[in-house]
Amino acid sequence: MRFDWRDDGKKLLWIAGIFAAFYWIPVDHPRVAGAVQESVALTAWYAREHVLLCLIPAFFIAGAIGVFVSQAAVIRYLGAKAKRIVAYTVASAAGTILAVCSCTVLPLFGGIYKRGAGLGPACAFLYSGPAINVLAIVLTANVLGWQLGLARALAAIIFAAVIGLLMALIFRREEAARQDRPDMALPDEEPKRRLWQEVLFFAAMVGILVFANWGAPPAATAGLWSTIFTWKWPITAVFGLGFALVLAVWFEIQWWKILATLAPTVLMALMLPQHPVVPFAFASIALAIITATGSDDNRDWFEASWGFAKQILPLLFGGVLVAGLLLGRPDHEGLIPSSWVASMVGGNGLGANLFAAVAGAFMYFATLTEVPILQGLIGAGMGQGPALALLLAGPALSLPNMLVISSVLGWKKTVTFVALVIIMATISGFLFGLLSS
Repeated sequence: MRFDWRDDGKKLLWIAGIFAAFYWIPVDHPRVAGAVQESVALTAWYAREHVLLCLIPAFFIAGAIGVFVSQAAVIRYLGAKAKRIVAYTVASAAGTILAVCSCTVLPLFGGIYKRGAGLGPACAFLYSGPAINVLAIVLTANVLGWQLGLARALAAIIFAAVIGLLMALIFRREEAARQDRPDMALPDEEPKRRLWQEVLFFAAMVGILVFANWGAPPAATAGLWSTIFTWKWPITAVFGLGFALVLAVWFEIQWWKILATLAPTVLMALMLPQHPVVPFAFASIALAIITATGSDDNRDWFEASWGFAKQILPLLFGGVLVAGLLLGRPDHEGLIPSSWVASMVGGNGLGANLFAAVAGAFMYFATLTEVPILQGLIGAGMGQGPALALLLAGPALSLPNMLVISSVLGWKKTVTFVALVIIMATISGFLFGLLSS
């Protein structure tokens, strides 16, 4: 068997590079040892806080989109040939309602894109999901000032539409070819369920996703946010019961399977009130088993959800490991010292805004964590402009996020999407810095 320089040569370079990295890595250096520990710690935190409560529901929602949502409806309202005002309004509104992080939005984005959504509306949804987060905007205004909160809200809403329109314009030829494929034609479907029944089905799943991940309010904050946080798990349970009812009545799941899942879930919730993740995990596993062994449609639902999990999870965990190695966790050091970041974002110059946008794009921010991180950076001398640039680029992007987007869109579209976010965040931050100085 002859050595193929194109194929085998690339593999040889990868092997040599990985070997060299491990051979010469200074494992005894305190910063390297600390960075490795941070990488593992960040990944462990991500697994505990985001996989069960965020990604698992998102995988089930994405799989359901691929199986149960009418392809004709997706193409009609989000397709490249749909009315722009309708397509971008629907995409942005859906992202606003979900209020998810840059990783949780990925399976949902993949679901609507593969179902026939146009590149522009799909990218608008991809940006709006983590960026136009109502809770995060309220927290930004409360902690960092109403000017920064208002600027973040207005810029994020505009970004979602502009980035989507620019992506559609830049790749219009490829999109035209994609939309002309036979599988993208408006199918003549006979829906199995009425629209309101499917709306209730998805509303129940989205309710579970949103309220199970409802973040803690700022200290000493009263009002609706605090009240919902106090009652988040009972509210999640109500949505869970509604979801079970919908499955039994309209989705061909036998009642005995529903009751066999509900009984131990409720029992665990009552016995372990301080550990709500345990009954949540049990219910998720039971749903996977029920759908995998159910009717043809439900098996298709499980297989679509499992397909997203196989595609996305390895890339996400690999990206989180690298992000932790380079940047560490909040208030912890990775290979790149946090003092370097703080020194590069002082003032409101164009360079400081660009650096803030790029650094934010590669960092991983869980929902709402960007605000306390920015509070510390502003205290260390970060300008108002770079703060806005980081707010606009950071929550919407991350290194794990980019790896998964590339598996759906390819690297050319991914690099373009990331570049548009960084450029627009930089310009917005620079202008905001001029106005606020």
